[in-house]
Amino acid sequence: MPKIYLKTYGCQMNERDSEQVVRMFIEGGYTVTTKDQDADAILINTCSVRDQAEQKALGKMGSMMHAGRERKHVVYGFMGCMAQSRGDELFKSVPSLDVVVGTQKYHRVFDYVDTILKRRLESRMDEPAFSHKGNSVCDIAEEEGSQNTIRDHLTKDHSAAAFVSIMQGCNMRCSFCIVPDTRGKERGRPIEEIVAEVRHLVANGVKEVTLLGQIVNLYGRNEFPKIGGKSPFVQLLEAVHEIDGIERIRFTSPHPIGYRDDLIAAFTYLPKLCSHIHFPMQSGSDRILREMRRPYKNEKFIEICEKMKAARPGIAITTDIIVGFPGETEEDFQMSIDTVERLQFDNAFVFRYSKRRNTPAAEMDGQLSEVEKEHRNQRLLDVVDRIAIAKNAALVGTTQQVLCEGPSKTKATRLTGRTTQNKVVIFDGEPNRLIGQLLDIQIEESGGFSLFGKVTSSI
Repeated sequence: MPKIYLKTYGCQMNERDSEQVVRMFIEGGYTVTTKDQDADAILINTCSVRDQAEQKALGKMGSMMHAGRERKHVVYGFMGCMAQSRGDELFKSVPSLDVVVGTQKYHRVFDYVDTILKRRLESRMDEPAFSHKGNSVCDIAEEEGSQNTIRDHLTKDHSAAAFVSIMQGCNMRCSFCIVPDTRGKERGRPIEEIVAEVRHLVANGVKEVTLLGQIVNLYGRNEFPKIGGKSPFVQLLEAVHEIDGIERIRFTSPHPIGYRDDLIAAFTYLPKLCSHIHFPMQSGSDRILREMRRPYKNEKFIEICEKMKAARPGIAITTDIIVGFPGETEEDFQMSIDTVERLQFDNAFVFRYSKRRNTPAAEMDGQLSEVEKEHRNQRLLDVVDRIAIAKNAALVGTTQQVLCEGPSKTKATRLTGRTTQNKVVIFDGEPNRLIGQLLDIQIEESGGFSLFGKVTSSI
C-alpha cells in the first residue's frame, strides 16, 4: 500500500484544502505517513501571501529530495497558491519536481500523482521511462465549480471542531496581495450544500465549525440575492445555526467592506456565534489604507468594532496589521499604534511588509529597509502583547466554557481547548473522557498568552 506525506504551510484555508486532498488519497488506497522518508508521494501545499512561507516550502522540498535521492520512484509535488503563482517556473527551480497543481485543481491531485507513481512502479529501474523526464504535470488552469470540490473531511476520533470552506477567491485587489491571482474570483457554494456538509460533521461528533472564505462576509454576493435585507452570508449563518448539535460557529476572515449592520445584528440573536472575530485592520493611517487599496477609512473600521462590542458585550477582536508598507512614515505608523491602544485588541498578527510578485506595492517608491520594518514590527508587538497579557490576566478567577480539543502542543500530558473568545486554556483531565466536550473551566492562572485552569463541570 503506497504512502502519502503532505506538508502544509499557511492559513486555515490551506489546511482545509490539504484535508480534502488527503481524503482523496486515503480513498484511493494510500496510507498517510508523518515521515517523508517513508513516503511514495510527497506534496507541499503552501501560500504566497508572504515570501517566508514560499522559502520554507522550497527549502523543505529540497531537503526531502536530497534525503530521498536513492528512492527514485517517489513522486514530488507542489500545490496551492505558490504553485498557482509560479507554475512551470517551479520545474526550473526544482528540477526533479513532478507535479504542480493550482488552487482550482485540488480534486485532480490524486489522479496526477497516482498515475505517475504507478507508471514508475511498473517500470524497471534502469528503463528510460522510469526517469522524471516526460512525466511531469502542471495544471493551474481555472475550472468552473472548483469551489464545490472542497467538501469532504477526514474521520478523526473525538474531533469536535472542523473547518468548512464556503467560498473561494477574492475580488478586492489590495495592492500588496497576490491572492486574487492565486485563488481567482469570488465563487460561493450553495447554502444547502454547506448545511449538508455541516450536518454530516455533526453526525461524526463535531460541535464547532469555522466557516472559511478569503473575504467571508462577502460570501454569495454575486450568486445569491438578499432576503429580507439580509446578505447571503447572514442567511448562511442562520441556516447553520438551526442545525441541531452545532454548539459554536466561527468565521474568518471578514473585511470592513461588506461588514454591514445585518451581520452585526446577527450577534444579538444567534447565540451559537462565538464571541470572537478576527478582523484585519492592516493600518491605522487613511493615507496608507488608500495606498493599500483598502477602500475604507480608519474611523469606519473603528466604528464597526465599537458596534460589534455593543452587539455582543465581551466580544474578543483580533486583527492583522502590516508595518513598513512602502511610504509609511513614523506618523502613519503611530496611527496604527494609536488605533491598537484605542480598540484594545485581544491579540494581533503583526507582519512586516513583504514584496509579492506582480503586485502594485512591489513597485512603489518609498520601500523601507528591513531594519526599519523589524524595528516597527517589534515596537507594535510590544503594545499588542502588553494589552493581550493584561486581558488574559483579567480572566483569572472566572469560569469559562471551553471546547476540549486534545493534548496540549506544549505539554502532551495536559489537555487544551478554547473559550468562545478564542482564548487558549490548558488543564488536566482524562483525554478519552474529555476530548470533544464542552467544559466549564475555572481559570486559575495566566501564562501571558495561555490560560491555565481546572475542570469544574461533570461529564
